[in-house]
Amino acid sequence: MIFIKHTKLVLACAALAAACGAQAAVDVNGIKFEDTNKVAGKDLKLNGAGMRTKLVIKVYAAGLYLPEKKNNVADILKMDGPRRVTLVMARDIPAEDLGKAFMDGINENLDKAEKAKIVGQLGKFGEMFAAVDDIKKGDVMHMDWIPGTGTVCELNGKRIGEAASDLNFYNAVLRIWLGDKPVDRSLKPALLGDAR
Repeated sequence: MIFIKHTKLVLACAALAAACGAQAAVDVNGIKFEDTNKVAGKDLKLNGAGMRTKLVIKVYAAGLYLPEKKNNVADILKMDGPRRVTLVMARDIPAEDLGKAFMDGINENLDKAEKAKIVGQLGKFGEMFAAVDDIKKGDVMHMDWIPGTGTVCELNGKRIGEAASDLNFYNAVLRIWLGDKPVDRSLKPALLGDAR
């Protein structure tokens, strides 16, 4: 009888530990995304996470953090407060190639009028990648929207480039993954939380 109670207790503890572990992080092919991140003093929730693949090659894991979970792109683009996209590289990639891929993603999802509004910030975005050395497997990039400051990018905890003040620019960056022509059709629903 004591043995049975002990076994039940051990199983209950194991189940609790597993549940806590499941809430603490989301695993994307061995890359962990915490359930919350703090940006500009605010706690953001992991909206969704997934892997960006090109053909069959894993490029990076991406996580989208928002003040509250949303699965509608229009609602996400209208949100107040800070937001974050975190990328964790799954392989080495030249910074120039990553920058070009981002610019291609923006160009695919914006019309001429939208691009004209943020042309100066797009130029700075391109310069940011030109100033970075090659990006290595395991490197972490954050692209944050911070109200009052703008779009701020960090690579491995170090700020890169200048802040871009226009919210339209941050939304253009989000549309790389969430736009009508996302860079990866399976990553979009994952970031919207539909894949969990």
